[in-house]
Amino acid sequence: MIITTKAQLQTYKKVALLSTKILAQLRNALKPGIYPIEIDQLAAKLCQKHHVKPAFKGVKHKDKIYNYSTCISINHIVVHGVPSSTRKIQAGDIVKVDFGIIYQGFYTDHCFTVAINQMTPQVKKLILSTKKAVQAAIPKAITDNTVGDLGHTMQTIAVKNGFDVLKQYTGHSLGKTLHEPPTIPAHGQPHTGDKLKNGLVVCLEAQLVTGSDKVIISKDGWSVSMADKGLTAMFEYMVIVQDKTPIILTPTLDWPIVV
Repeated sequence: MIITTKAQLQTYKKVALLSTKILAQLRNALKPGIYPIEIDQLAAKLCQKHHVKPAFKGVKHKDKIYNYSTCISINHIVVHGVPSSTRKIQAGDIVKVDFGIIYQGFYTDHCFTVAINQMTPQVKKLILSTKKAVQAAIPKAITDNTVGDLGHTMQTIAVKNGFDVLKQYTGHSLGKTLHEPPTIPAHGQPHTGDKLKNGLVVCLEAQLVTGSDKVIISKDGWSVSMADKGLTAMFEYMVIVQDKTPIILTPTLDWPIVV
């Protein structure tokens, strides 16, 4: 979606801040011993409280319909994790919470990664490198830059720190629907791909992995796991392309990486 009026901009800012407020409450609820499904149930309650709809619930893929408000992906599960009702979150887990809402006709979509209570030096490096990679792409979300400029920035930081990026899953635009063109891979070459237009709303995201980037789709039809059981992290931020300085819609950049 391309923002064309001040009214659209102000509304989208309000929607994104509400989505961020809810996501922060989900983050604050994470602790050892809680089931991911309990976080998802909290998300549903908070959506109901604020009179918004969860953006992911009802999404269709092939013959399946997603029935949850969040995606909660732990350790080697990298994206689209179905919130578990059988495995409790444990100290040392790497937890990725992906969430969005629909409000006043606008969609949000953003994600953070945290370690629960503690982390090894490798996990700390993984999470910080992922965060750094995506955040480094934000200033480049300016008019007439390309999606390749953004992807190259993210991939360069990942590789420099000894990690790989997933190629199968990408950032994207959004607005009146959850996924709109252009797609924004976390890899690429400078000055290639679609040019960014002023006012374009984008989700910048990357998934960094410790090993191979080969994935397996779980039996639930949604959860995506690393074939080699490698560890993973993901961050996703919503940004509006501008001529000089992008507008950050979801101000989660300074959130700590341990809860």
